[in-house]
Amino acid sequence: MSETNSITNRIEYDAAPGSGCASKASIEHQSHSAKPPPSICFETGRILNAMTVDVEDYFQVSAFEPYIPRSSWGGFEYRVEANVDRILELFDKYSVKGTFFTLGWVAENFPAMTKRIAEQGHEIASHGSEHVMVTKQTRDQFLIDVTTSRDVLEQVVGQRVYGFRAPSYSINKSNLWAHDVLREAGYTYSSSIAPIKHDLYGMPDAPRFAHQRSEGKLLEVPITTVRIGQRNVPCGGGGWFRLYPYSVSRWAINKVNVVDGEAGVFYFHPWEIDPDQPRQKQVNRKTQFRHYVNLDSTYGKVEKLLRDFAWDRMDNIFNPEIPQS
Repeated sequence: MSETNSITNRIEYDAAPGSGCASKASIEHQSHSAKPPPSICFETGRILNAMTVDVEDYFQVSAFEPYIPRSSWGGFEYRVEANVDRILELFDKYSVKGTFFTLGWVAENFPAMTKRIAEQGHEIASHGSEHVMVTKQTRDQFLIDVTTSRDVLEQVVGQRVYGFRAPSYSINKSNLWAHDVLREAGYTYSSSIAPIKHDLYGMPDAPRFAHQRSEGKLLEVPITTVRIGQRNVPCGGGGWFRLYPYSVSRWAINKVNVVDGEAGVFYFHPWEIDPDQPRQKQVNRKTQFRHYVNLDSTYGKVEKLLRDFAWDRMDNIFNPEIPQS
């Protein structure tokens, strides 16, 4: 029996309800295996998936950038702290630990909140300084961005920061040099590629699962997709998660765990659980639909994910090579 088959036989195709699993163990790695086995939850025997949160406020999303200049951010009602606290309470209810990809701007303006995230056992990682897409930066600008954001986060939480997620998954074929910059800046892993075809971002021919970049010195962990026919379909969060019924996401993540034998990576934003956020009426209809669709049901759907699957932090699941202090 192959290693993948032995793994999948330990996972029910319809994942049984249960608490999240913050404890982690890798099953015995057989010598003939081509890649390390996935991490398995001791309590349930299920593959651990990575739960991640992109910590930014509702007015900071890339889709609003043409309408809301960064110079005006100080004039908006801040809602990120209250929403993050709701997320922390929800994660605690299901004993889930996750990775919070946090803007440097957010950490500077909400240091107490950022500290609470780390103090509750979650990983703090970088989402850049001010949510500037990598495709809009030069190499030198990007180096300053990721170095500054890492330094701010480390000063606030008093811990090293090793992970990075590009705003709007904006690492693609045009700027793969970004992985070299991240390694130069001291990061050990990135979660910045969406292996899909999309009108705003994506790299459809990229590997679907964790792989090495920057000459093997940086681990890239793409957001999760499910293979349907010849196409990668997103199933790792965001607008896709809000748009479709929860049963679709549950089926897709199960398929990734059971058929592919891989850990999934899920993400959402604090503003996605906040249907009462101020509405931006100046944005076009397409952007309005994408941003506001089904905000009222997202919290409940995330709670179902926490109940139906096993979750942990990015660094625990993918074991990026972290230098010893």
